[in-house]
Amino acid sequence: MSNDSFTYRPEEQRAAEGAESAGSAARDIADVAAVEVITTAAVHLMSAAAVKCGLADDADAEGHLDLDEARKLITALAALVTASAPDIGNQHARSLRDGLRSLQLAFREASVVPDALGEGPGEKFTGPVS
Repeated sequence: MSNDSFTYRPEEQRAAEGAESAGSAARDIADVAAVEVITTAAVHLMSAAAVKCGLADDADAEGHLDLDEARKLITALAALVTASAPDIGNQHARSLRDGLRSLQLAFREASVVPDALGEGPGEKFTGPVS
């Protein structure tokens, strides 16, 4: 029985190819500034939180609403923004803080029973948001 789409490669060859790929990825990431990695991670968290708050741009936005997941994402975003702000500079930190605040307010608005002031997602890092 022959399968032309399958090519057997010894374990050592597969390991060498994997190491070569990892080395290439490490060289690629070495060229990226820390501020870019941090802001990219923040934007991913922000985008995911927006979808989970029901702010997606599609017709099924309400179907994506998951405030438990949104809380986790917003809290992680708040921790990242707060911790990295001194190192990424005011220009980057300001826009991330603005986006974070908007998400915190959207979360509060989407909640049937809003958290007490200072108890919302990420507010232990940012302080109360109203």
